[in-house]
Amino acid sequence: MLDPVLLRSFVTVARTLSFTGAARRLDLGQSTVSQHVRKLEDVVARPLLRRDTHSVELTPDGEAMLEFAATILDAGDRALAHFRETRVHGRLRFGVSEDLVQTRLPTILADFRRRHPQVDLELTVGLSENLEQQIDHGELDLLFAKRSPGRTGGTTVWADRFVWVAEPGFGLAPEETVPLVSYPPPSLSRAAAVAALEARGRSWRMACTSGSLSGLRAAALAGLGVVAHAETLIPDGLAPVPSRAGLPELDAFDFVLTPGRRSTAPAEALSRSIRTSVDRLRS
Repeated sequence: MLDPVLLRSFVTVARTLSFTGAARRLDLGQSTVSQHVRKLEDVVARPLLRRDTHSVELTPDGEAMLEFAATILDAGDRALAHFRETRVHGRLRFGVSEDLVQTRLPTILADFRRRHPQVDLELTVGLSENLEQQIDHGELDLLFAKRSPGRTGGTTVWADRFVWVAEPGFGLAPEETVPLVSYPPPSLSRAAAVAALEARGRSWRMACTSGSLSGLRAAALAGLGVVAHAETLIPDGLAPVPSRAGLPELDAFDFVLTPGRRSTAPAEALSRSIRTSVDRLRS
């Protein structure tokens, strides 16, 4: 039997690639988290992580264990939710950033609806900064989106960064003006792209603006330009722009779950479902 306590510590380290960060997230001592990972490695008789004083990375066996562990923990959490939360009811105003709607989030929401049929779920999809204003004004009960620079609060679901993506055959020379395909303001990816290009002194032009991810993807697939997008959620058909294009590095950011002004049982239940299903979201 694989101890869920050991699995949860391992999964948290694997997602944060940091024993310190995992200990903070689990509210445990770093030595306890390290001990849990060592015990799990002893149980399976395989090294799951490669670590030194500067970095942590998964071994091939660690990659396999992450998938198994996430499945086991998710099954356990869903079983508990079935018996503990079957009476959760009420209205849930849920905001989600455009980046996430083409992931497996709809499947997770469908599972949530099946487990909690008495919850009246209202979904709002939009740009992260607009949704942050809505939750600040009490118009949302839960928000799942990118965190704006300088903003605090919420629970980090995973760390990410923006990367340049385009149609795989898209060519761009280092001296060329960069054609941008972007969301309209206020958009975190747009702001990150423009700031990075201007800091580098690279000329750019806005080739396409769309309020939907499907619109950005279509424009990029048509070869209109490059998109600054979350590295873990690159849309189908697009690929990172090669380094020979000379584009500057872009900012890191976090996807976070932010509760509304007051905690509600439906919001807590959905937040828990998303946190335990993070590997399904990123697959």
